[in-house]
Amino acid sequence: MPELPEVEVTRLGISPHLIAQTVTELIVRNRSLRWPVPDVASNIVGQQIIDIRRRAKYLLMETQAGVTIVHLGMSGSLRVLASDTPAEKHDHIDLKLGNGQMLRFNDPRRFGAWLWYELPEHAHPLLAKLGPEPLSDEFNLEQLKAALANKKKAIKLCLMDNHIVVGVGNIYANEALFAAGIHPQAEAGKVDDARLTVLVAEVKRILVQAIKQGGTTLKDFTNADGKPGYFAQKLHVYGRGGETCTSCGNLLSEIKLGQRATVFCGLCQSK
Repeated sequence: MPELPEVEVTRLGISPHLIAQTVTELIVRNRSLRWPVPDVASNIVGQQIIDIRRRAKYLLMETQAGVTIVHLGMSGSLRVLASDTPAEKHDHIDLKLGNGQMLRFNDPRRFGAWLWYELPEHAHPLLAKLGPEPLSDEFNLEQLKAALANKKKAIKLCLMDNHIVVGVGNIYANEALFAAGIHPQAEAGKVDDARLTVLVAEVKRILVQAIKQGGTTLKDFTNADGKPGYFAQKLHVYGRGGETCTSCGNLLSEIKLGQRATVFCGLCQSK
């Protein structure tokens, strides 16, 4: 599943081609995505794309009339192509532009979403209760400490909770907890301030690094120009259960937490 860095890389890739362009046509070949795709051609055709922003793992394409909300789901991707490029299997939506290009949404598993909402988009039910962005100043020790107070859940599950902080998916939660020396099963409310301070810093550092590297190549992810991300080459724990720790040489353990693969070093990470 594309996580926050992959979504941000996609945003950076498509933005120069879409911003300030006028939508000339919206083609929807399949409305049966995670939620039915609304019939909004009359709303968006003729509108100029003002901006493309990201909120958590949602991409927001803003026009004067409203906002298109896109989620890549498990296997979705967005590509900028010539507007006459023939459609292939799983090419569900084309957003054609006045510059002769188009934004194409492909999603083999159809767990993604393409929705419409009038401004202000932050009131949309999918966005209204989200926590702070991990790369913003709002994600800090004080905020995280308050959010975790008295919580007995595993710290990893809390780190992946979008009400606490958005966009820290499974890959980056594993990596950040390793870098901070925190066991993923540690009781969230009992992690001390010193380690939480390090965790906040590591979440930010790792996400920034992943974005710079173009995301992580895992199964289906490629960025907007079709090239894979390279952050997978830098993973220390995720997907490495049973291999040796890059820090101490101990064998890495793998368990399930919240039905997600969780890899850690029993020596480097403590509860």
